[in-house]
Amino acid sequence: MTKPLRRPAHFRRTFGGPSVFGTMPAVVGVALLLGLALPWLVNSALFFTLMTQAVISAILALSVGFLIRQNGVVSFGQAAFYGLAGYTIAIALKFQAMPVEAAILLALAGPTAFAFLLGLVIVRSPGIAFSMLTLAVGQAFYEVLYKWRELANGDDGLAIRLPRQLFGLAIGTFQRPSSMFVVSWIALVAATALLNWIANGHFGRLTVAIRENEERARFVGYGTIVPRAGIYAVSAFLAALAGVLIALYNGFVSPDLLHWNLSGSALIMAIIGGARVLWGPALGALVFFFFKNVASNYTEHWPAMIGLSLIAVTVLLPTGLGGALAAMAERRSRWARG
Repeated sequence: MTKPLRRPAHFRRTFGGPSVFGTMPAVVGVALLLGLALPWLVNSALFFTLMTQAVISAILALSVGFLIRQNGVVSFGQAAFYGLAGYTIAIALKFQAMPVEAAILLALAGPTAFAFLLGLVIVRSPGIAFSMLTLAVGQAFYEVLYKWRELANGDDGLAIRLPRQLFGLAIGTFQRPSSMFVVSWIALVAATALLNWIANGHFGRLTVAIRENEERARFVGYGTIVPRAGIYAVSAFLAALAGVLIALYNGFVSPDLLHWNLSGSALIMAIIGGARVLWGPALGALVFFFFKNVASNYTEHWPAMIGLSLIAVTVLLPTGLGGALAAMAERRSRWARG
């Protein structure tokens, strides 16, 4: 019988240990209260329009960051799961194949199951090869939906024929900026809590051990393919969740939702925020989104500014903004303890 993997001291310092997990319910409660209180404190449709899009982008960035954190690989195809979720809802309602609630469940389960099966094959490829395979798969889906007009209306996209109610709520709840912000914020907090639970459990520790030394993990008796494919499936589920939210919010899907540019943007968000801490990519998404909108008001060359900012963060803050903040908090905690 193999012994369970123990979390080394340096891992506890870097990624958080049981004490972090123990305070998670309190952190979740505070985060939820902040999100629920914000619509009462701010009365601006423009602010909530931007915040809703930023929070949905944060969920997509979480999917990229979690894959980097647990498996140590980069995906350029997360937009495929993001877009497929939206198209699943749109196509199901277009042909009246099922109720919208069932379509949403299928939009979450379908990409997740596909990612797991795909992961059983492609996680065997290391580094750049894995990234290129995810890019190829993502672009294949983009081309299919871009050119198949009978199914997906090609590059014109599809309007989603949503009913008046969804899960017992008026459909306007999912399309008004302030109320959709609350829905998206709850989804972001729940997703972060889920990732924290996975990362601090035996499965999360196992995947980190495989990331650090796959050969040694095999030597002590652990399979490595299924756990790594499982992490890839979890990341796909998060991307699909973000895709469902953006589809409900916009009431429209287009092939741009599957393009690799969106995957690249999510990767930039994860790098800016840092994948060392679970919430780092979400922080990076919020910073990226608002910096992009502010910079685009002043210059049409805002992508260059994003690039310079990315270089600065990579050089000056290798662990990202989230990692830097976590390190500062740890130093302050040590100083407070004397």
